[in-house]
Amino acid sequence: MNTNDILAEELKLYIKDNSVQFENSLLSEAVNVSGKIKHILEMGNIDLLQNARKLIYYIVDRKNEELVAFAEQEGIAWAGHSLTLSLKLEWVQAIRRTLWRIISSLDEEKDLTHSRSELYDLEERINSQIDQFLNSFFLSYSKFKDEMLLRQREMVEHLSVPIIPVRETVSVLPLIGAIDSYRIKIIEEKVLNEIAKIRIQTLVIDLSGVATMETDVIDYFEKILAGVSMMGCKTIITGLRPELVRKMVHSGIRFEKDAETKGTLQDTLKKYL
Repeated sequence: MNTNDILAEELKLYIKDNSVQFENSLLSEAVNVSGKIKHILEMGNIDLLQNARKLIYYIVDRKNEELVAFAEQEGIAWAGHSLTLSLKLEWVQAIRRTLWRIISSLDEEKDLTHSRSELYDLEERINSQIDQFLNSFFLSYSKFKDEMLLRQREMVEHLSVPIIPVRETVSVLPLIGAIDSYRIKIIEEKVLNEIAKIRIQTLVIDLSGVATMETDVIDYFEKILAGVSMMGCKTIITGLRPELVRKMVHSGIRFEKDAETKGTLQDTLKKYL
């Protein structure tokens, strides 16, 4: 067997025969993590001590594909349970230091490396694999967090587009707050789907709670009105503020083609209630 294979066998044998010493070494190197071992296990079913063994075995056996897959799995688990990156970084660095302490001890006792260059090559390979694990972990963690935040924002935005039936075929959509390029797409999806779902024939969109919109958003809103008209639904716009009207006029945008404009929501609803 070559040096790498011998080292792998010796390391696994050492960890098996000195399990308690191995775990104590890890815990002493990661002070902040050591007090949270049980909490992390109970909260996320993440066994840090067992996972430390798994990481070391993937490294010394040079199983790079399994190492990356394990890192991505860990990233999702940590992100899903809102565990901090600082704890993970401290834990992996504790594994790194413990691993090199064991290698140093085994090399001194059994002369596993026969030259300085061989030791340097071993150091470069092992540290590179640990860095690869960290990199894959952080990317997976960030991706999961971003996707989770996006899902949460979509949920909030859908809740902020309340289409309220006031009669069998008449509904009201009161819009409040800032409307950006992201939210206008949510409005488009919700409006068109609800028209098809509950057979809305008249949709009253109240903009009294919207102070202003950027020109590109107004342009997009105009296209939504065209889509509503194509679905056989009449749109009534109420509550247009002066600032918004000025921006529309100067931008050459008109709603008259696909929508009727009224002064206030209250006056408009008198016709239908």
